[in-house]
Amino acid sequence: MIVQFDCKNNKYVVISTYIFVISCVFFDKSLGVSHKSIIFAPKKRNKYNLVLNTMNENKRKVALVCPTDDHTKEVMQRATENDVAEFVCFYGDDASVRAVECVRSGGADVLMKGAVNTDVLLRAALDKEHGILQKGHVMTHVSVASIPGWERPLIFSDAAVIPRPDIEQMDAIVRYTVEAARNLDIPTPKVALINFTEKENPKFPQTAVYQEIRRRAGEGRYGDMVIGGPMDVKTALDAESGSIKGIASPVVGNADILIFPDIEAGNTFYKTITLFAHATIAGWLAGTQVPVVVTSRADSVESKYYSLITALKMTTL
Repeated sequence: MIVQFDCKNNKYVVISTYIFVISCVFFDKSLGVSHKSIIFAPKKRNKYNLVLNTMNENKRKVALVCPTDDHTKEVMQRATENDVAEFVCFYGDDASVRAVECVRSGGADVLMKGAVNTDVLLRAALDKEHGILQKGHVMTHVSVASIPGWERPLIFSDAAVIPRPDIEQMDAIVRYTVEAARNLDIPTPKVALINFTEKENPKFPQTAVYQEIRRRAGEGRYGDMVIGGPMDVKTALDAESGSIKGIASPVVGNADILIFPDIEAGNTFYKTITLFAHATIAGWLAGTQVPVVVTSRADSVESKYYSLITALKMTTL
């Protein structure tokens, strides 16, 4: 059974007969003390352990804002069954602010959204005085797709935050995605700069941005990696398409990372592969003090769990 401490009535109550383990801590701001929900169950292994095979043995702590919806509860259950995370849970109108305070003080390794509006959480996270956006950093969204029939993870950005990246924002996107790839055991990631055209053209300003990114890559700014583009998605992932077009690049057909020119292209790709290719996608915000998991309300439990454990893996960066 699940036993949860009822703070108002000062007693433990049975809230479910389903068996699993969660240790969930939440804070009473007025008392300055914590109360725990204690839930017991046997541990199980599942396919997500493969994603975590290079994580440190120490559990990570997740600051979780308003975990009152069924999907978030199931994510908590799976994470504790696989023994990969402990949860520090926050409830109430000021839950986002207190969760961010927890992260700032070193009390959590990941910040995750539950049943709270994204704008509320981001307002707290991006607060200039009390937020967790690192000084001089750009916040962007990084995604990792697990696509049935595709043998390796596919990283892409930005599908959710930056409308049309300028040079410095694009620079940050490339750095974050390359770091993510290395943390997913891709030591020399191949990066494709995506556009509908393979030629630089002043009518399409992002191709000029790509030119500068390639120059910086050539100077070693992003470490050991290979970059190519502009090129379309099919060319980046299908060697035959590149061959037909006469594009000679080691990235053609082998891309690990897709960098999209704007949020419209990135978000359309995100939604298309989830609907038609049945992809499971992990997504988190990068550039903040810790990874921030802000999944969509329409995302499946699988995607939300995949987002959490991938964000946990990013904490080893």
